[in-house]
Amino acid sequence: MHLAITMDRKKTIKVWNCQDRDALAVLPMPQPCYCMEAYLTKDGPFLMVGDAAGDIYTFTLPGLRDVSKVTAFQYGIVLLHCSPDKKWVFACGTYSRTLPQVFLTESLLRPSEGSVPLSTFLPHKLCASACWTPKVKNRITLMSQSSTGKKTEFITFDLTTKKTGGQTVIQAYEIASFQVAAHLKCPIWMGASDGYMIVFTSGPYLLLFSITGFLLQRFEDHQAAINNFWVDPCYVLTTSENSVHVYMWEEGGRHPYLRSCCHLENTWHDHTTDSCISSVMCDNASIVLRVRKVSDSSILVMYSLNT
Repeated sequence: MHLAITMDRKKTIKVWNCQDRDALAVLPMPQPCYCMEAYLTKDGPFLMVGDAAGDIYTFTLPGLRDVSKVTAFQYGIVLLHCSPDKKWVFACGTYSRTLPQVFLTESLLRPSEGSVPLSTFLPHKLCASACWTPKVKNRITLMSQSSTGKKTEFITFDLTTKKTGGQTVIQAYEIASFQVAAHLKCPIWMGASDGYMIVFTSGPYLLLFSITGFLLQRFEDHQAAINNFWVDPCYVLTTSENSVHVYMWEEGGRHPYLRSCCHLENTWHDHTTDSCISSVMCDNASIVLRVRKVSDSSILVMYSLNT
């Protein structure tokens, strides 16, 4: 829809059409917002916002009309992810001892007066990250880490709804889990592919595991620790200092499951100042890097993908 949504330091959400100087809609918020998720449904486009008070707001786009407000936690919300089929919303608070929740999206888009939106808790604390599986749309994997960072566990759940006594309830089934070996550096980034594989970083390495903990592939394409990561249904991107490596998922989950494609090493020819890649994105047609310089200025570098 060519829309961009921003939150500024004055706690104001703005919607832009990427063409005009003025915002299409402006909405002051009562609390700072830590996460936002925009998505399309059969009923139109919506924006979900998690704030510092633990509330989840749902607004229409582009007008930012209020749809619902739900108090999910007593602490700020730092993770808010909508499932690929837009049926589920995962939310996790800042307080690590709080259990994450999964909401039925429809109950947030069509709230009933006096009723609580349908949700369920996932019985694992210390959640550091989570991702939905693109090809198994009701499957989510959590990355749980101890407060010291020395113990990491991946837990995979399947979500379903069930009619009980005339009421709909959400059920979460743990289908697999494993702990990362103690000698591996604590993962920071993670992603999922076909529902049976998890990819994550550990220092300079990119590791591909089955959801049950079997090591499938190990890549060593960076000399220094991986500091940025991107996963989508087609590509995996990793960055380290001033280099980018591109991987591609094999169709149908065939071996080798992940294929190394190319390595980009400071091709923007900025050798005069120290710089590093601070973020990377991919939309299946192009790759965009944000390169931050010591002076706090940044440049954007774009590559087209020829497949």
